[in-house]
Amino acid sequence: MHTMSDGERRAFLMEGTRTGHLATVGVDGRAHVAPVWFILDGDDVIFTTAIRSAKGRNLARQGRAGLSVDDAAPMYSFVHLEGPVVIDHDLGEMHRWTVQISARYMGVDRAEEYARRNAVESECLVRLTPETIVAEANLAE
Repeated sequence: MHTMSDGERRAFLMEGTRTGHLATVGVDGRAHVAPVWFILDGDDVIFTTAIRSAKGRNLARQGRAGLSVDDAAPMYSFVHLEGPVVIDHDLGEMHRWTVQISARYMGVDRAEEYARRNAVESECLVRLTPETIVAEANLAE
């Protein structure tokens, strides 16, 4: 087992179509975890969500979130990030990032199609800036 370097962590997070598991806290104090498609901007994690979804409401109210991404294949690795979020409703910015997110998960050929579907007024763009980072590789080594 070893702690990932910053470069290893970024490469791990952007490898393939790994889905992030976003953790927020509901109004009643219960944990809420939901999958998200994401992309990196430096160390920041960028994703979208519906404004009225549980995670959208929780993010707006709390202003913080945790994100966990793992590799479930041997030798097992994971990254956990936690920090404040900034929510943006600018459709132009949302479209710009959603094209990149869509290209990652659905392929370049369908990126614009998914961006048009997801960069809409009922959605918001979220930027999570990690304050806490735990990135461990090869746990079963």
